[in-house]
Amino acid sequence: MKIPRLLKFAPPIVLGAGVAAWLISTAEPPARIDQSERSVVARIVIAEMARVRTTVRGHGNVQAARNWEAVAEIAGTVVWRHPDLETGNIIAEGTKVLRIDPTGYELTVAQAEADLAALEADAAQLAVDEANTSRLLTLEEGRLALAEAELARVRDLAERGVAAPSALDAQERTTLQVRRGVEELRNANALVPSRRARLEAQVARTRIVLARAKRDLDKTDIVAPFDLRVGQVHVERHQYVGAGQPLVTADGMDRVEITAQIPVDSFRRLLGSTTGSDAMTPSGLSGRFAEVSANVRLVSDPSQTWRGRLVRVESALDPQARSVPAVIAVDDPYAGAAPPLRLPLVPNMYVEVVLTGPEGPARIALPAGAIHEGNIVYLRNGDGRLELRDVSVDWRQSGMAVLDGGIAEGEEVIADDLMPAIPGMIVEPAEGLE
Repeated sequence: MKIPRLLKFAPPIVLGAGVAAWLISTAEPPARIDQSERSVVARIVIAEMARVRTTVRGHGNVQAARNWEAVAEIAGTVVWRHPDLETGNIIAEGTKVLRIDPTGYELTVAQAEADLAALEADAAQLAVDEANTSRLLTLEEGRLALAEAELARVRDLAERGVAAPSALDAQERTTLQVRRGVEELRNANALVPSRRARLEAQVARTRIVLARAKRDLDKTDIVAPFDLRVGQVHVERHQYVGAGQPLVTADGMDRVEITAQIPVDSFRRLLGSTTGSDAMTPSGLSGRFAEVSANVRLVSDPSQTWRGRLVRVESALDPQARSVPAVIAVDDPYAGAAPPLRLPLVPNMYVEVVLTGPEGPARIALPAGAIHEGNIVYLRNGDGRLELRDVSVDWRQSGMAVLDGGIAEGEEVIADDLMPAIPGMIVEPAEGLE
């Protein structure tokens, strides 16, 4: 009789089940693990009130505050040129650098002086003529009085038949001649004021011609108006120049200026104005310029710095950047220059300008890294647990964020970026940084 195939596998199955039951009954139970709270170690900073100075940075090219472009005001030939009048050389104030041929202008001066002397002689002669005419008039008036008295006597005699009519006629002719002489002298005296006025006008005109001639003669010498550094010389010796022709261009050495573009909001904070109601009027701006300090740093060599001052803003905003063109002046830019170790601040240098304003009102200032996306700040509350809080950031500068609200003084701010940041988890301060 054959045994069924399933019965052949029954003993091993029963044996396996028994072994499994025995292992389960003799095995140790699993170890029990206690669940603990999540904690993290982070750097902590204490929020403190501080009076922060606004710092603004800008860049620009150096330009001389004063430029000189000598232009010929007269025509002539250049007869002398200073030996140091070359590009890059320094010329002291009052130094004559060019001379235009003065011969023609000297002759004009001499001619005007001669004309003036002749007119002055005519004026002196007129005064003498007036005096002589006055004296002759006095004499002739006396003769006229005598002649008229004699005429009256002869007429009386003729009426009585004592004198002949011919004697009366002769006396009348004599009296008329004397009267004519008196009238001529009177007319001559009457013309003296007009002759004097004409001479005075001629003298005044000649003096103007003389003054113009002397002025033109003075313009033959081209003199440096201040200490300057020569930029470009446009003429050579023996060259003829016409009136209005450029001669020399140069830059002043006493001061340079840098125009830096500053954002409008930053500029308002720089001057201590943070509210929109404070109008940026010229008088209001100029009163605050003195409170702003300026440092100028050479971009190619930041170790070279100069002290500057904010002097003005230009008349219009930059049309593209909508920024304020602030002008920073540096006085005596050549002081202490010792190339190549210490360079003078010369035109066309590219520099960075750092403007620092007065202290503003006390605010909470935090490291910029403590402000997370969405202006969220991580706090460690009084229970040592993580708290997330929204804050209002007024402005940022130099790795700091100045808050307008949301954090109270003395609160503990977490400076690290926690991943993940789960509200309520325990925050342990990093050693020595609490």
